Amino acid sequence: MTFHPFDLERWQSTWEHRVRFNLSESGVHPLSVRELLALAGDAADSLLAVRLGYSQSNGTDLLRARIAALYPGATPNHVLVTTGSSEANFVTCWHLIERGDRVTVIVPNYLQTNGLARNFGATVTELALRFERGWEPDGADVRRAIPDGTKLVVVTNPHNPSGHVLSEETRGAIRARAAAVGAWLLADEVYQGAERSGVTTPSFWGSYERVIVVNGLSKAYGLPGLRIGWVVSTPQLAEQAWMRHDYTTIGPSGAADHLAALALEPGTRARILARTRGILNENYPVLERWLAGFGDTFSWHPPAAGAICFARYRPPVSGIELIEHVRAHHDVLLVPGEHFGTPGFIRFGMGNERAELEAALAETERGLRHVFRD
Repeated sequence: MTFHPFDLERWQSTWEHRVRFNLSESGVHPLSVRELLALAGDAADSLLAVRLGYSQSNGTDLLRARIAALYPGATPNHVLVTTGSSEANFVTCWHLIERGDRVTVIVPNYLQTNGLARNFGATVTELALRFERGWEPDGADVRRAIPDGTKLVVVTNPHNPSGHVLSEETRGAIRARAAAVGAWLLADEVYQGAERSGVTTPSFWGSYERVIVVNGLSKAYGLPGLRIGWVVSTPQLAEQAWMRHDYTTIGPSGAADHLAALALEPGTRARILARTRGILNENYPVLERWLAGFGDTFSWHPPAAGAICFARYRPPVSGIELIEHVRAHHDVLLVPGEHFGTPGFIRFGMGNERAELEAALAETERGLRHVFRD
């Protein structure tokens, strides 16, 4: 069977720690352990007292209870804690997808589930989000992209790479079509809580009995190093995902589980998300002015959520070659649209500390103008 590599993750993992400026990241500047403990009003002694033995493999009762509290009607038995949302997607797809199944994914997108479905032998249908419609799909596209016999529909909302939040009408259309064909609906909601407006994106949870929600602490919370994600679904599916989790990472580290539970204490969670939204509202105007400085070279829709902006560019240049030039000659890492299934775009990260963002954009401008001029 042909193996489909995950180009975006390989690109980032190869270079993100070898460049001066990283604008490929989609989360905000991460918190330190000291900063997290301060936001939680917790002494370092509580972390130092954590035993470095095996933690509860599906997540401690406290952590699962705090996750379940975010989803009305859920209990800890609906929750599996995983090593990041990437493992949450993996164990879910591993459980559901068999060779010959039909899977629908939206495009552009973070292409993990797209690649997983293909690697598990499924036939993948793409549901196009249209730039000219503000990253909303056409209603007819929803019906065509989710045919009878579809096993799984994958939605990312808020959306990566555009930062768009799907309209209520579109969410309803996707949910209704999935229900009509009896498909599971996997909603990756890892950017929920990172809305610049402060209005939390409605979850797909509770809208359909076959909904699976994946989320984690990497993006909206600025805690990617904890590697804590989760699956929320029926107790039966959570149990099946846990059985697969036994074959992968077994369980989270005790220290990560402890810090994650602190982060999701309601008061601490509110302070963390306020920090995230503050960073985004400070930084997006910087990026917006910078993009506008290129005249009509770039066009984009302002992102509603996430530390990301997906901008279309006019010159007929390969995105992969363009981004490689900026990396090799200007020490800045970006992500080309090709890594999201949509050439002709660049995803700009904007979660850095402001001074670093401004310096990175200045260097990026030198590289882009050189290539565009040629």
